[in-house]
Amino acid sequence: MVSLRDVEAPILPLSRFRPLIGEERHGALLAAGDRMRTLLEGNVVWNVNSTASGGGVAEMLQVLVGYIRGTGIDARWVVLEGDSAFFATTKRIHNRIHGMPGDGGALGPEEVAHYTEVTAANGIALRRRLRAGDVVLLHDPQTAGMAPALAEAGVTVLWRCHIGLDQPNPWTDEAWEFLRPHLVGIDRFVFSRRSYAPAWVPEERLTVIAPSIDPFSPKNQDIPSSQVAHFLTRMGVAAGSDGEGVSFTRRDGSRCELVQQATVISEGGPLSPRADLVVQVSRWDRLKDMQGVMAGFAARVVGRVDAHLALVGPSVEGVADDPEGATVLDDCVAAWEALPIDARRRVRLITLPMDDVDQNAVMVNALQRAATVIVQKSLAEGFGLTVAEGMWKAKPIVASRVGGITDQVTEGTGILLDVPDDLDAFGDALAGLLERPDEVARLGDRARRHILEQFMGDRHLLQYADLIERLLT
Repeated sequence: MVSLRDVEAPILPLSRFRPLIGEERHGALLAAGDRMRTLLEGNVVWNVNSTASGGGVAEMLQVLVGYIRGTGIDARWVVLEGDSAFFATTKRIHNRIHGMPGDGGALGPEEVAHYTEVTAANGIALRRRLRAGDVVLLHDPQTAGMAPALAEAGVTVLWRCHIGLDQPNPWTDEAWEFLRPHLVGIDRFVFSRRSYAPAWVPEERLTVIAPSIDPFSPKNQDIPSSQVAHFLTRMGVAAGSDGEGVSFTRRDGSRCELVQQATVISEGGPLSPRADLVVQVSRWDRLKDMQGVMAGFAARVVGRVDAHLALVGPSVEGVADDPEGATVLDDCVAAWEALPIDARRRVRLITLPMDDVDQNAVMVNALQRAATVIVQKSLAEGFGLTVAEGMWKAKPIVASRVGGITDQVTEGTGILLDVPDDLDAFGDALAGLLERPDEVARLGDRARRHILEQFMGDRHLLQYADLIERLLT
């Protein structure tokens, strides 16, 4: 029997937003919470996805569910159950919705049958826990097949798709053809960009909501600049004394010492904390093109600018819904080993443990704060929250002009690459920016202000509250 896994999210107070966003925005947030609490009358807001850690969706759910609970609303988060064959199929769907073939495997009758069996069983398991009037948010392709089992439960069902491609192609068409029969009984489709929605989604049932970051989470909370080097040393990334006070605030508000360490593949030993550092943080996913970042950096930055590159991703054992991660990491290691020695000494592959999500998050935070420039050279991207996270830390961005990245990196906040796989153009843009420290500072300052204005959690929560209010009244 399928057993959905409950994920506990801490109760987070909306009051923490007030100093950042001001009285007017904070007041609107409180008023929306009051309306929603009255409207739901004790019913539950459910969120369902495929993993409790690893990737932007899990990170957003940790905080969004926590803030909803902070209003007094009963919000819950559950993770579906699936086997390796199921996740292999959903990874193909993921890649093809991004317009890429992925592993080239089939999405035929056998895959349809197994996907249907797994998602239907999860839908039935959740239906046993629902009561009329509940609201269910299903996240991404892994959960779409749960919708038919929920359609007759007297609940409101939203399907939230975090990925997509602006211009459809035969690969996206194949993925949507696979998913469409499962998306029955959906009351509202939610996409990060209007262009991501397939043409068959009715306009009256389509809502666009961009993701957001939580500035108070371990991944984004302030780390004094004087302590960043100590964090990197404690992680095993940089040279020097680990000092005192290497601690942070967990999501539940408790203080915690950083005790976990990164796994670092390098030739040149620990980083100097004074070195210019370029950082890309992402899953080990071919769409993130970690190998391309490495190749472009080695060819066009090494020898021109005194800088180092860190490619940072999760431990591949810690992301259950991404079966390609280990293979992509192995390929990156092989590519790193093939670099000339001068380049190899300036490139580090860093994997971060996933068994404690707060420890993982603060390590990402420290690496991004140590960076001179953040890059995100994705070949395709649903949204790319690592971009907003880097911008919040006042770092300029060099990224591909794809997907939701273009909504974040506006004029004066970074550099967008028109051709994601043009490695020379990428390397030249990066080296040119590193040669202009005044421009680095100027872009970084504007980047932080842009994220504060457009990509804070209060906007995200207000949009969801407005949507649910319209659906329930």
